[in-house]
Amino acid sequence: MNLIKTVLISALFVFALSCDNTKSSLTLFSDQIPMDAPLVFGQGLVSIEDAMDFAITFNPEMDEMYFTRRFPGGRNNIFVSKLIDNSWTTPELASFSSEDTWEFEPHVDPTGGRLYFGSTRPINDSVQSPGLIQWYCEKSENGWSAPVPMQHPVVSTYMMYLTSSKNGNLYFTSQEEGANIEEGGIYYSYLEEGKYNEIKRMGEEINQGKMIAHSFIAPDESYMIFDGKKSSGFGDSDLYISFNTNDSWTKAVNLGSKINTEQTEMAPSVSPDGKYLFFHRGYEVDSEGEDGSEWFGNIYWVDFSSVLENIKELDQ
Repeated sequence: MNLIKTVLISALFVFALSCDNTKSSLTLFSDQIPMDAPLVFGQGLVSIEDAMDFAITFNPEMDEMYFTRRFPGGRNNIFVSKLIDNSWTTPELASFSSEDTWEFEPHVDPTGGRLYFGSTRPINDSVQSPGLIQWYCEKSENGWSAPVPMQHPVVSTYMMYLTSSKNGNLYFTSQEEGANIEEGGIYYSYLEEGKYNEIKRMGEEINQGKMIAHSFIAPDESYMIFDGKKSSGFGDSDLYISFNTNDSWTKAVNLGSKINTEQTEMAPSVSPDGKYLFFHRGYEVDSEGEDGSEWFGNIYWVDFSSVLENIKELDQ
């Protein structure tokens, strides 16, 4: 039995012990609950036609969700839906998000105390943004605080799709200075004694291929799911998983043809109860706009234990 299959069996056992068996509030969106085949999540409410919906995150209580939406010709904005009286509200622009700038890919940390997101907004009235950097809001009894830009060592670093573990370590997409987008990869910064260490690049077990990006780190750092273009892929961009065993990451494996298609699969996350894997599936269409193309697609969800079972059977 190879190392990856051994790790998968162990992961499935731990998953079964730790998974919350109560009915999820997310099932209120549909009578159809996904098993091993992904379904569109919140069709007509979260995932709508003629838009690009992606990068979804939930607070630990799973009564708030945040995600990114972009309409043709528009900017990325962060939307929120809340569970009130056993019903999810119609998504609206989040209180901390601005329509005047690009803001996207929110992430609520596992403790629920912080919400991170990427933004091109100015640092303040006198300092313009150096580009796409990460901001965060702090949770209080009155909701989320005003956004604050992250400080050293990440304040001037191009960072996209930041996710964090329970101990506060950060994982995100970045690239070396002067590199093009296909040469990017996944980086990390550890929290030690209240401060973040210098940014480091993850190894070739993760960063092998093109356009390696959008990493979701498990709260306990036992696995990472991300997207990228590899020779083992099924389409434009596929989802992969790597497992952490004794601080050593296994070679990433493709999540298989039930998850990945000829379209773009990206921006994975797992619900706080560990039950469901979420990701974006979409496609690019040529247009007459300034960028020459538009992206469309929805957020999908699938039973996470079924995903682990399926890749256990793959001969990789």
